[in-house]
Amino acid sequence: MSETASPSASAYVGPRRILSGIQASGALHLGNYLGALKRFTQLQDQGAPCFLFVADLHAITVWQDPKLLAAQTREIAAAYLASGLDPARSVIFPQSAVRAHSELAWIFNCVARLGWLDRMTQFKEKSGKHKERSSVGLYTYPVLQAADILLYKATEVPTGEDQKQHLELTRDIAAKFNGDFEVPGFFPLPEPLTQGPAPRVMSLRDGTAKMSKSDPSDASRINLTDDADVIAGKIRKSKTDMGVMPEPGESLDDRPEVRNLLTIYAALSNRSRDDVIAEFAGQGFGAFKPKLADLAVESLAPVTAEMRRLMADPAEIDRVLKDGAERAATVADATVAEVKEVVGFWKG
Repeated sequence: MSETASPSASAYVGPRRILSGIQASGALHLGNYLGALKRFTQLQDQGAPCFLFVADLHAITVWQDPKLLAAQTREIAAAYLASGLDPARSVIFPQSAVRAHSELAWIFNCVARLGWLDRMTQFKEKSGKHKERSSVGLYTYPVLQAADILLYKATEVPTGEDQKQHLELTRDIAAKFNGDFEVPGFFPLPEPLTQGPAPRVMSLRDGTAKMSKSDPSDASRINLTDDADVIAGKIRKSKTDMGVMPEPGESLDDRPEVRNLLTIYAALSNRSRDDVIAEFAGQGFGAFKPKLADLAVESLAPVTAEMRRLMADPAEIDRVLKDGAERAATVADATVAEVKEVVGFWKG
């Protein structure tokens, strides 16, 4: 068995499939909406076959309160539905409800190389100075992620910059499996989909840091459950600088907070950032921020209202998740059965 991935195993011929997921670990925010949820809906509406899961297995790589985890899973599902995803067109399901995810992950643990995982920067960032205290699951997280993707033989994965390295690992695992077991094209080498309304939304308090639900400052993000007054207040207090709105062609490299607010405005209004700059050029933030607040409230209010309605009826969410899990398992179980035959497991 070779120690490196074989690039010769890329001749996959199968249906186009898109897969992605969001962790069941805390409230979603504007960055999730623009970077993921809105993008998922666009892909669905373009006719792409989408498998979208709630990543509860990934969530427990760090401690999650068992009393809250199921509710967090429903909240992510509610956000999917409230953002426009249609369970009749997209497969929406909890990761843990499809056992094949864990089964394929173990097989991939035996394909992936330690050196590959040692290079994963996210583990280094998340474990910090306490690597020995981190869970094994956090270390092997990217292997489970590869199983998530390849279980459905996904050909494309909407991904942010922070996940591109993990997708490269997925491609390496797919190529190595295909090469080691002499099954060219068995697994596709999935491509990243990095384009979207706003692939990377930054903190409202620090334009150099990604907007995150783990940030201790609630003022750093706009939560999808925030009401209109809270949204307006956060945008009004968002960090800028002492200047005015930039002129067309002006560099924003040294103005990260301004660049972030312009990116948010452009994404919410379905316009280019250059177009927004041209509209507000030379104006003060006192003119720009109220309009951004109005736009954010107008865009998010229907999502928030629908999320609240759905969360008040967990049985409706559960029906969607159960149906999605059954549909996902049909595809996933077939893939695992094929993999077992390829690997040579006893069939009985």
